[in-house]
Amino acid sequence: MFRRKHTHDHGEIDSSQQDAKVKELKLALGTLSGRSSKLCTDACLRRYLEARNWNVDKAKKMIEETLKWRATYKPEEIRWHEVAHEGETGKVSRANFRDRDGRTVLIMRPGKQNTTSAEGNIRHLVYLLENAILNLPEGQEQMSWLIDFTGFSVSTSLSVRTARDIINILQNHYPERLAVAFLYNPPRIFQAFWKVAVRYFLDPKTSQKVKFVYPNNEDSVELMRSFFDVENLPKEFGGNATLEYDHEEFSRLMAEDDLKAAKVWGFGDKPCNLANGPVGDNVALKSLPNGYLKAEVAPEPF
Repeated sequence: MFRRKHTHDHGEIDSSQQDAKVKELKLALGTLSGRSSKLCTDACLRRYLEARNWNVDKAKKMIEETLKWRATYKPEEIRWHEVAHEGETGKVSRANFRDRDGRTVLIMRPGKQNTTSAEGNIRHLVYLLENAILNLPEGQEQMSWLIDFTGFSVSTSLSVRTARDIINILQNHYPERLAVAFLYNPPRIFQAFWKVAVRYFLDPKTSQKVKFVYPNNEDSVELMRSFFDVENLPKEFGGNATLEYDHEEFSRLMAEDDLKAAKVWGFGDKPCNLANGPVGDNVALKSLPNGYLKAEVAPEPF
């Protein structure tokens, strides 16, 4: 989570033991090919081992389940034009600034929920998780989340089942990808949703990464400043920057990243309806409302 010590059933594990565990897991998985080999880097194996307290057998089982899921769900093949309608209001977007450790930041605004499709919401989030990972700097494995509860209500919240499905995907197939999630100024009505639909399904390690922060709480303010430069942090989160979402601009950026993702995963020649416009022929940009995240200050060095 916050770079705490790695432990397993027999106590602390040092870096040489970690390296040995990675090699052991690699041998246990056997020869991998195609996208599986691209996914299962040493860094990836470390994340799965850490998620399973450095137990090789448990980490192996976890990775194999992820490989099965990815073979069916194919998250790396989701393209922006397929999920763009879910993002029209900017309910989830990648920020154009990073935290103090250089991590990609996802900004979530549940009060801007615009659809009732469980699968649509899940695919949209999975797409943005993959995109956030694609944009991580070299050597960085984790991302940060900023969640703004402005406008949140029961009518805009996800169902318990959808929340559970999202949590299962995050915990089982993206282990140790989340560094910290800031729930900024959540209303009382969210407390019940948190207890019933969210916290119950979180494992202890993930739960510790979730931070409730409030603008009038001095400790909360200091916590936010320890992770972010206030000149880049939007006002909605206690900073000085202006947060705007321009859906047309964001769509253009995502279309560019789709081409980059295709090359990374080795299917650069696969047609993705991107050749004739920012989001393909299936989407008319002029019909999309405004919205990308723009912090109107100089971005932090990446």
